Amino acid sequence: MNRIVNEIDKLEAGLRERPEDRQKQYELALCYLQHQRNSQALELLDRMLSDRNRDARAFYARAVAYLSMNDYRKAGCDFLRTIALDPDFLEAYRHLGFIQFTLGKEEAALKTVRTALEKEPDDAALYCVLGDILLDTGEPEKAREAFERALELDPLGAEPHCKLAMYYVSRGDMKGLKREYDILKDLDADMASQIETLFFQPL
Repeated sequence: MNRIVNEIDKLEAGLRERPEDRQKQYELALCYLQHQRNSQALELLDRMLSDRNRDARAFYARAVAYLSMNDYRKAGCDFLRTIALDPDFLEAYRHLGFIQFTLGKEEAALKTVRTALEKEPDDAALYCVLGDILLDTGEPEKAREAFERALELDPLGAEPHCKLAMYYVSRGDMKGLKREYDILKDLDADMASQIETLFFQPL
């Protein structure tokens, strides 16, 4: 805790010395976000963006702050602005696709994610989002293909295995779920514990 406070204090002191320094503003905002001080981050980023600033990084950071505060619509608007300013900002596409999917805009979400995959076809996280959308829109086999592609790209990552576990749940495939559960015990103990509690503990 003291280390975190010291880090924030140091950045705040630097900004007080040079209050118009955009880089210092940005670094402090990221530090606030990293330590879940979302309201402070949002206030600082609003200040940065108040004078028609066209900094894609600042819009992205503000979108992350809104997302952390569950304000999906404002987050989505800022992710769109990020992409408009920097069409190759892949993380913005991934988050935007997730938000569109969460808000029930499946067609828009598919378009967003597929556009990103055209730019970076080897991004495992994008395939995970794509699989979620396809599973929700009634295309389970295409969803499985997306999750398996994510696993090929990130074989040691927990997220593709989590997604495959949820795919097997949706299909009632307990053998498949058990395989993913056994793998996740090493990769993501919290997720494995949740699966065990829901599906493998005796009644």
